[in-house]
Amino acid sequence: MELGNWLAEVRRRRPLVHNMTNLVVTNAVANALLAIGASPVMAYAHEEVEDMARISGGLALNMGTLNPELITGMLLAGRAAAQAGVPVVFDPVGVGATPYRNRSADEIVHQLNLSVLRGNAGEIGQIVGSGGTVSGVDAMDAGQELPGAAARFAREHRTVVVATGEEDLVTDGTRSWVLHNGHAWLSRITGSGCMLTGIIGAFVAVADRQMGAEGYAEAAVAAVTCLNLAAEKAAALSEGPGTFAAHLYDALYTLSPDDVDRGARIERWGAGT
Repeated sequence: MELGNWLAEVRRRRPLVHNMTNLVVTNAVANALLAIGASPVMAYAHEEVEDMARISGGLALNMGTLNPELITGMLLAGRAAAQAGVPVVFDPVGVGATPYRNRSADEIVHQLNLSVLRGNAGEIGQIVGSGGTVSGVDAMDAGQELPGAAARFAREHRTVVVATGEEDLVTDGTRSWVLHNGHAWLSRITGSGCMLTGIIGAFVAVADRQMGAEGYAEAAVAAVTCLNLAAEKAAALSEGPGTFAAHLYDALYTLSPDDVDRGARIERWGAGT
C-alpha cells in the first residue's frame, strides 16, 4: 500500500471537507485540514447543511459537544451526503458515558450510511459490542475482543472501523491493519482525535467511490499514518504538550509523501473474524 500517494492526491485536489465537529476544537480541526492540504468548512445551520454536504468531498460528523439540534443537523447532512455519493465519517465522542450519548450515537449509526466509523478504542468497543469504558470523552479501557468485533461490525454495516489508542486498528471487515506510528502527546492535547476525524474526511474524499469500503479503508490507513508521523516529527521538536500542539501543524504541513512511505509502520492482519 503506497500511502504517500494518498497524501499527494489530497494536496493535488484540495477536497472540501464539511465538518460538523466538536465546538471546543473547531479551530484546531480547521487548521489541521489546512495544514494537510484540504479545505475545511464548518456549517451547522439546518437551513444549509444539506446543500453544503452535497457540494463537499467528504462529511465529518463529531458529537463531542452534543445537543438535539446537532443530531438533527447531522442526520440531514448525512442523508444528503448519501444521496450525492459523498463519504461520511462519524466520530461518536463520549459514547458510553451517558444514556443520551448512547441514544444519539445509535441513531446516527443506524440511520446513516457511514463510510468510516472512527473513535477511540473505548468508544468503538461500546458501539461494536466488545466492551470498553469511557470517562467523560476519554477512553479508559477497550475490550480484548475489539479487533474481531470491529471486523464483524464493519462487514455487517459495509463500513470501515477505525479504533485509535496506543496502537491503532483499521478494518473493513475483510482486511485489518494495526498501525504502530504515533506519539503519546497526541492524547495530551485537546482535539487530536477530532483532527483525525476531519483528516480522514479529506482522505476518503479523494478515494475512488466505486471501490466502497475497500478504498475508504486504505484512505483511513493513510490518514491515521499521516497524523501519527506528523506527531512523531512534532514531538522531536517539542518540550511538552504546549509546544507540541504548535509544532503539529507545521509537521502536517511539511510532511511529504516520501516521509509517509519511509516512516509508516503497519502490520497487516488476516481476514476479520
